[in-house]
Amino acid sequence: MRRLRLARELTALRKAANLTIEELAKLIGESRSKVQRLEGGTVRPKEADVLKILDALQVSDEKWAQIYEIAREAAERGWWAPTAAQMGERQALFANLEAGAATIREYMPVVPGLLQTEEYIRAISQYDDLTWMPSASLEPEAMVRGRINRQRMLRRPNGPTYEVVLDELAITRPIVPASVLASQLRRLAKPEDRVRVFVLPIRAQIEAFSVPKSPFSIYTYPDPDDGTVVAVDNVTADLVLTDEEQVQRYELLYERLRKAALPPDDSARLLTETADEIERATS
Repeated sequence: MRRLRLARELTALRKAANLTIEELAKLIGESRSKVQRLEGGTVRPKEADVLKILDALQVSDEKWAQIYEIAREAAERGWWAPTAAQMGERQALFANLEAGAATIREYMPVVPGLLQTEEYIRAISQYDDLTWMPSASLEPEAMVRGRINRQRMLRRPNGPTYEVVLDELAITRPIVPASVLASQLRRLAKPEDRVRVFVLPIRAQIEAFSVPKSPFSIYTYPDPDDGTVVAVDNVTADLVLTDEEQVQRYELLYERLRKAALPPDDSARLLTETADEIERATS
């Protein structure tokens, strides 16, 4: 998010100076592609490159300090960076979005990664061969530890508030052994501080029949100028949205889903009852 914010700030400064990317690149003695990458927010910036731009555009002291601080944070490497390839680039993306978030809201048709027990994580790593498909770089143990570390970041002091609308299918359709699922449901029924779980019944009536087509996550950050981000999850890739109109649609969809879902206390009872039924059926 800091990279995206820096990209917006640098682009706005350049346009305010009536310069093209080529003209700014020439002014600071760098390549057009470097300026383009900075404005695209696709690479971790070098502070020296940002300082060249600020000096060339004669940015004022207050604005200079603000953008320098953003650039400094954007240049930092997150805890996931050294093992991103081993834990999975997609998981690293979510770790990146979660870092520094103030709120996280999700709709999930499966138990969300941030609330999975270690036993559940290891079970899906064994059985879910689409999400955890082997490759030359992925390491199952690193993938498991990466998810556990993401959960630790959620629990950190001053961490984000987290809530999830969990489709009832996630608690009734088995994707792991019954004993693992029952234990997982009991954990969901007793969420930690700053965590709320809403179960969306299969027969729930959703406003405007707004049935979600895929899982999605909504992130907000302490600095309101960073904007809100949506990550849409599918089998092979994740789509990250920052366009305000697109983000608002997902926020509206989330509110409709939460309104149709059971409140947290009722959700906890359903989770516990389902765990009881699973254990009775397998005893």
